[in-house]
Amino acid sequence: MQTDKYAAGRLTRRRFALAGGAAAAGALGAFAVRPTEAAAEDAPGAAASAGGRFDLSVPSTQLIREKAPHNNTVLQSFAFDDAGGHLYTIQLMQGGVRLSGESAPVSGADRAARGDMCVTKLSLTGGELGSMYVRGFGHGVAIGCEPVGATTYLWTESDANPDSGYGRAISRFAFQDGAVLDNGSSALATHRPVPGSTSNQPAVDMLNKRLLLRYRQDGQVRYRLMSLAGVTAGDYSAVYDDIPQAGVEDSEVFQGFTVLGDYVYQLTGTAYSDENGPNPPSGHGNAQVSCVDLRTGQLVQRARTEAGYSLDYREPEGMAVQLTSPRRLCMGFASGPSGARELSVYYKPQ
Repeated sequence: MQTDKYAAGRLTRRRFALAGGAAAAGALGAFAVRPTEAAAEDAPGAAASAGGRFDLSVPSTQLIREKAPHNNTVLQSFAFDDAGGHLYTIQLMQGGVRLSGESAPVSGADRAARGDMCVTKLSLTGGELGSMYVRGFGHGVAIGCEPVGATTYLWTESDANPDSGYGRAISRFAFQDGAVLDNGSSALATHRPVPGSTSNQPAVDMLNKRLLLRYRQDGQVRYRLMSLAGVTAGDYSAVYDDIPQAGVEDSEVFQGFTVLGDYVYQLTGTAYSDENGPNPPSGHGNAQVSCVDLRTGQLVQRARTEAGYSLDYREPEGMAVQLTSPRRLCMGFASGPSGARELSVYYKPQ
C-alpha cells in the first residue's frame, strides 16, 4: 500500500506550438500542451485519440485469482505485454533475501527504504515465467510495458528518494530473467522529463504510443502525457497534456493508474479491516475507480468497485489496460496473509 494522498484539481486544457522544446514545456507546466506534430489532431473538431473510454459502471470479470508472484510481498502494480501474451508485476522485495554483492540478507523495511523491487513475468493464467530484481528504483506505484520485437522493455520509477522511497526519475530497461539491475547502472536509460519533480511514475499506452507521467512538483500531483518515442530518445518536448490530478479525495489512498487515449483511470482504497474497523469485509471494500479526461482535467466518472470482494485481505493495487478485443480495464488486488501475499486481477470490458 502506498499513501500519497493528494487533493483533487481541475484545469481546462490550453494548447500552443512548442517553439522552445523541453524548456518551454517545463516552464509552462501549469498548462496542458500539445506538440506541433499533433496539429492535425488538435484542430477544432478533430477526432479523439484512439481507444475510446471505459464505462466504470460495467460489472467486473475475473482474469486471475490468487496467484503468487516471485516474492511474498503485496503486489504494487502490473502491465500487459499484449504482443507476447504475458503479464508483468512489480512489488517491494521481501525481507531476508541476499543478492550478489550483499554481505548479508536485507530486511523488508530496509528494502522498501532503498527502493528495491522484484519484477515477475507471468502467463495470463498467473503462472510464473521468470523474475528479476531492481535496486534503488522506488515503490512501484505504476509500471509500463513496451514490447519491441522479441524484447520486452519495462518502464518504472527510478532513482529512489532516500527520504521517501519513491522515484525521482523514470527508467526503461529490458526484462531479463534472473538479472539484478541497479539504479545508476550504465545499462539503464534514466529520464527526468520534469526537472525537480518527485514521485515520478509512468504508465504506457501502446495503442497510441504515449507515456503518461504522474509526478509531484511544488506540492501538487500532476499528469503529463508525452510521446513514447520522444521520451525514449530523451526528447521531452512532445507534451500532449499536462493537468493536475483530479477525482481523488484527500482521505483516500492512491493505489495506481493507467492510460488509454485521452483518459487516465485511477484506483484508490485500502485493505480490509476487521468487522469492527472502517473497512470491514462485509461491506465489500472501499475501492474506487475514477476516470479523468486528460484534455480538460475534468472528472468524467467515478464508481465504487466490489471486484474480488470475497478475497481475504483484499487491497486494491495497480491498474492496466489489456488490448484485447474488446479492450479491458484491469484492476489488481493483493490478498492472503502477511508473508504469503497473492495477486488477483479483475477487468471491465469496453
